[in-house]
Amino acid sequence: MDILIIGNGGREHAFAWKIKQSKQCNRLYVAPGNAGTATLAENVDIAVDDFAKLGNFCLQHKIGLVLVGPEGPLVKGIRNYFESDPDLKNILLVGPGKEGAQLEGSKDFSKQFMLRNGVPTAKARTFSVAELEEAFTYLETCTPPIVLKADGLAAGKGVIICEKIKEAKENLREMLEDKKFGDASIKVLIEEFLTGIELSVFVLTDGNSYVILPEAKDYKRIGDGDTGPNTGGMGAVSPVVFADVAFMSKVEQQVIKPTINGLKKENISYNGFVFIGLMNVNGEPYVIEYNARMGDPETQVVMPRIKSDFVELLVAAATGDLKGKTIETDPNYAMTVVLVSGGYPGNFEKGKNILGLEAKTAALVFQAGTKNIEGKIVTDGGRVLAVTGRGKTLHHASKVAYETVESINWEAAYFRKDIGVDLQSMSDSIHKS
Repeated sequence: MDILIIGNGGREHAFAWKIKQSKQCNRLYVAPGNAGTATLAENVDIAVDDFAKLGNFCLQHKIGLVLVGPEGPLVKGIRNYFESDPDLKNILLVGPGKEGAQLEGSKDFSKQFMLRNGVPTAKARTFSVAELEEAFTYLETCTPPIVLKADGLAAGKGVIICEKIKEAKENLREMLEDKKFGDASIKVLIEEFLTGIELSVFVLTDGNSYVILPEAKDYKRIGDGDTGPNTGGMGAVSPVVFADVAFMSKVEQQVIKPTINGLKKENISYNGFVFIGLMNVNGEPYVIEYNARMGDPETQVVMPRIKSDFVELLVAAATGDLKGKTIETDPNYAMTVVLVSGGYPGNFEKGKNILGLEAKTAALVFQAGTKNIEGKIVTDGGRVLAVTGRGKTLHHASKVAYETVESINWEAAYFRKDIGVDLQSMSDSIHKS
């Protein structure tokens, strides 16, 4: 079948890399894509939220399956658009409708959904700018550190952890009054800080049945040692050594099943991925957030670990036929290091020539913020490349990734040097035992 991937990041390059391996994939298109996806598929110059043009393209090119990568078009209702059009409604599409995408599009909706359905999560309250003084009073009752979350989409950057109440008040005022994150912070959640280790669990569902994909741990902060502001993600590791069979059983029973059952109970039709951001608190799973799509850069470590035909799984999800399906997983490690433009997540320059991409490497190099200009690959975003190493141990996967990272460069390129370091001692001890 002919397949269209919507998106232009490293996640979409990883999707294209995996989908291209399927016997079910005939022609592959990516809209709008990047310089990396162009090596595997035909890029289509259509914005991710231009539903009319995307629909027309699908009809003209007889697309059989659409995979929606980023959250934006999901929250804006791309599924609703396709389902409401008599010519488009029979095209298979992986991604929830507008109502289901609220799990990511509104932190307040997401939190209330968890509470209604008994999903373990941190305590939180939501405030608007009209309730600022009430929010300040509430903050006085909180024990630092305090988590502030913009209600809407903020490209992974709408979360601030404050060590003092005074700092929380200053940031809350900036978010609500000054709209620090634009319309995303019209409402802000003040949330209890959970102490533990984070990980991400990914579920593909047809609304009734589901399969659990390989889990991952990502690294959000810009600086080594998890310092500095949050980014869209600076690296990822899979598998996660502390996510053993016992813990993952708790995740399935206490989080995944109540989530899928909650969607059904609330008559929210949901077809696609549920990304569950978790905190392991003394061996117990607590949900930090939901996303309505796969993660980036987590997809770049999850896809290389899936041995099953990915297109078969996508088609099964899109047709309501996931019951009884299983995923065969590579037990080896995958580790991704993200290379970013200097200045990211703040201001950065584009158009820098990337050197070293043409060399053959042991690592997979997924492109994100890149563009091909007259045969030269240049930077075109904040997160530019995701380099994924694979190996029998996390140490080996890390070595493969960083050797390739060191061979690629452009003016003011930056990357974290400690991705996976916190997990390596755990990994090494497990392999020695």
